[in-house]
Amino acid sequence: MRLLAWVGSLRAAVTALTGITALYMGLVVLGNVTDYDTNHAFVQHVLAMDTTFGSPNTSWRAITSPAAVTAVYVLIILWEAVTALVLVAGLVAWLRRREEVARRLSSTGWVMQVLLFGGGFIAIGGEWFLMWQSKEWNGLSAAFQNFVVAALGLVLLHAGRRD
Repeated sequence: MRLLAWVGSLRAAVTALTGITALYMGLVVLGNVTDYDTNHAFVQHVLAMDTTFGSPNTSWRAITSPAAVTAVYVLIILWEAVTALVLVAGLVAWLRRREEVARRLSSTGWVMQVLLFGGGFIAIGGEWFLMWQSKEWNGLSAAFQNFVVAALGLVLLHAGRRD
């Protein structure tokens, strides 16, 4: 009965979501490192805006410098890696029953995920670089899914708390 009470608790739900998002972010990093060229091409096309409607009123935003594209992609991978590590540390803290440390780490990891997928991919990639206009290089759906998972974690973690 104690196990059932714990498994059904908010703490268990947050612990599970922390673990799942840590695993997911770790796999994203692994994929970006082991299949570097695939997602590098994605970043390259989004920044180049070469599959958008091609309006001269917005095409000035495009970034085509190979060095800049590589720098952006490497920074994305590093941000994802740090996010994964913070969430893993949060999971370990939850499992060790260090609740305050776990809360701060999980919150930090999910805020990092929200910033990357909401700020980086949805706002900057989607709107500034008009990724929404591309049929081939539109990652808004995946970005939104990641944004929602992290936002849900933050809501679960902070609902009803005053800190």
